[in-house]
Amino acid sequence: MKIQDKTITRGFMLSGLMNLTVLIFSRFFTNSTIPEFDPVVMSNFGLLMIVIWGLAYMAIAYNYDKVPWLIGIFAIEKSIYGYIWINWMLNNNVSEVYEKDTMAGIFYSIYGINDLLFCLFFLLIFLKTINSTSQK
Repeated sequence: MKIQDKTITRGFMLSGLMNLTVLIFSRFFTNSTIPEFDPVVMSNFGLLMIVIWGLAYMAIAYNYDKVPWLIGIFAIEKSIYGYIWINWMLNNNVSEVYEKDTMAGIFYSIYGINDLLFCLFFLLIFLKTINSTSQK
């Protein structure tokens, strides 16, 4: 399967924009429910770092082929968030989050799915760029 450069660039931009939705779900870091249910990973600092990661994805969108190892780091980062989400879902009740705040409930319901999907995207692009770099 050959993914076109334009599609890959859009994927990087979309991944960044998805991270920026943290600003909406957290109401620009004023929603205390998100950090309440995971005070380590989803503290306001943690949410800010999610925004920073999103900006990093967008920053390389047009030059991703020049930084294959950074894309590999993105895949690792997304896999960690995916793992944390799975663990959180297995040990918590998301309906309790919904009871306190709908936006926080939606956030906890979807963030891990998003991270796992973009982990696969970054992994595919990492492998593509490594293969094309090694053939030069």
